[in-house]
Formats: sequence, C-alpha cells, structure tokens
Amino acid sequence: MTLLPRPSLASQRRLTGAMQVLLVGIVAYGFLAGEQKAISNGIMAFLVTLIPAALERRYDLPLDPWLALWITMAVFLHTIGSAGFYARVEWWDHLTHALSASLVAAVGYTTMRAVDLHSDGIRIPPRFAFVFIVVVVLAFGVLWELFEFGLDIVATETGIDMPLAQHGLDDTILDLMYNTVGAVLVGLFGQAHLTGVAETVRDRLLGSVAE
Repeated sequence: MTLLPRPSLASQRRLTGAMQVLLVGIVAYGFLAGEQKAISNGIMAFLVTLIPAALERRYDLPLDPWLALWITMAVFLHTIGSAGFYARVEWWDHLTHALSASLVAAVGYTTMRAVDLHSDGIRIPPRFAFVFIVVVVLAFGVLWELFEFGLDIVATETGIDMPLAQHGLDDTILDLMYNTVGAVLVGLFGQAHLTGVAETVRDRLLGSVAE
C-alpha cells in the first residue's frame, strides 16, 4: 500500500545531497562552537547517509527512492536535534524516535520476509508479520534505553559529555511509546517499499546456498 507518490531517483539524490551538505555544516559548526555532540552525531549521520548508495553499488539492492530518503531523513533529523532542537522543540525527540523506530521495523520486516520467501517450509501470515515488527521494535527500544542509561553512568563517573542521554522516566516511556508508533506505521504502510529489498536478500540467500 502506497500513500504518497514515489520521488524520482534524481529528486531523491538532490534531497539527500542537500541534507548531506547541511550535515557537513553541522559538523563545522560543532568544531567552531565546541559542541561535541554536533560533531560526533554529524559525522556518524553523514556516514549513514552513504549506506543506501553503497548497498546499491555493492549488492545491487533495488532500493526504493523513498527508502533511501527514509534512512537519510532519520539520521538527519536526529543530528539537527542534537545540534539544539531537542532542547528548543519539545516534540522533536518524539519525531526522531518514531522515525528511527520505523527504520528498525523496516530491517526486521525485510529480514523476516526474506526468510519467508527463501524457505518453502516457512509461511509467515501478514498478521504475524505485523506483531513481529512491533515486538522487534519494542525489544530494540528497551535495549537502546539501557544503552543510554549506561552512557549516563559513564558520563557521571568520568565527566565526559556523551552524544546520547536519558532525561528521566517520563522521557523513557514517551520514547518507547513513539517507537511503537513508528513500528505500527511500518506494519500498516511500509511493506510495499520493502518488497524489492526482501526479494533481493532472498536471491542472495539462494545464491549462497547454490555456491
């Protein structure tokens, strides 16, 4: 099911390029202003934006232009948040958590669907696929919050300013809630954009077995 018209490859590349330029600007701002979070998050986000093109070149994965934008937008919005929007815009953290969770859901669905297509002895009903996506995201969200909690402990003990941090129990619960929102959206509407990727992964699995 597709709700929005798909952008052309040229449009996707222009938008991705624009966000990459802004990410480089954020890293430069971090160096000039001494903002460690802007530097670390900006560099990591820029590297992530290179992944879709690398996957297409290396593995010939037929990435939907929306999927490439999806990945780039998730890390871009998180980096904008770390550069100051998290503190200034109350709902920005919720937006980035929902979007990041949708990416985790996409990876989980693609893996499950590839296994489903690969084996004749495995049949995964659509309803189970939806439940699987939500459970995977919830589990990943819990692990992520534990990771942030660990970073908080390290920051307290060492005085090092960490790129990620928790902000209380209410914030953690809201993060998990918006993670669930992202998972549900993928379960309902995102599968159409992931079919080609899952089929290619299946073909790679078949090729490996044949060799």
